[in-house]
Amino acid sequence: MNLSLKTSITNVKLEHPLMNSSGILGSEPETIDILIRYNVSAVVSKTITYEPRKGYDPPIVVELRNGGLINAVGLANPGRDIIPKLIERARRYNRPIIISVGGSSVKEFVEVASTADLYKADAVELNLSCPHTKGYGIEIGSDPENVSEIVEAVSGSIKIPVIAKLGLSDRILRSAEKALEKGAKALTLINTIKALVIDVYSMKPILTNIFGGLSGPPIHPIAVRIVYEIYRELKPEIIGVGGVSDWRDVAEFILAGAKAVQIGTALIKKPDIIPEILKDLQNWMIEMNIKDINEVVGAALKS
Repeated sequence: MNLSLKTSITNVKLEHPLMNSSGILGSEPETIDILIRYNVSAVVSKTITYEPRKGYDPPIVVELRNGGLINAVGLANPGRDIIPKLIERARRYNRPIIISVGGSSVKEFVEVASTADLYKADAVELNLSCPHTKGYGIEIGSDPENVSEIVEAVSGSIKIPVIAKLGLSDRILRSAEKALEKGAKALTLINTIKALVIDVYSMKPILTNIFGGLSGPPIHPIAVRIVYEIYRELKPEIIGVGGVSDWRDVAEFILAGAKAVQIGTALIKKPDIIPEILKDLQNWMIEMNIKDINEVVGAALKS
């Protein structure tokens, strides 16, 4: 049987559905080399802000007993001047690159996205959902009017596609609606979830920032639920992200409505996971008589 794992997001062609999530490498040209070795279908940069950010002091990551991670890196990155170097390095490999854009104001979002557009990135992903950096993430994305204003401003300023990355909130459906109305061509769902871990011996929070973003297997069913609900209501192009650790997790996202899937925590723990998942996905497709992975996008919603 001839099988096809090829797909696309915002008309960006992908050899298969799997890419890294923002925050997993992608802040320096040398890290692009590593992501290519991981066999991502597209490179997603770390979130790039207008000016360089140092981030928080250690400890910034805690590994949990349930397989998850909590991190509070603080959006550490070199600033927008790194963008042309990242794009040039991805072009060496003929691999699409999506620049993750962060900002504390509409102007900053526009400036960073415009730099990505100027140097011909394939798309930008607006980080509207970081749960642990004050003024940069979920505080913006949980307000649909903020989402509307930022997406409209960025979409009206650049030519390349805009992807809105939204996090868990009680107004995520409305934020998704606003993002799509104002020009977003796709949604990335979801980001890490605000969480806290306490050292029971020191009796204090472990992270210097106190709160961090929970990622890994514990958030996967929540992420699948959000993808399912947003796809059911709006039928947008979706990149699913959250807690992928094997092919079943990827298949769940696709069946819920995602055309592509990002991997984060699992790539840190197992750098060779993507080829393994792709092989197992193909075995599943043979078993289920699926010739093209796009045939089953959103299949869980079909009667």
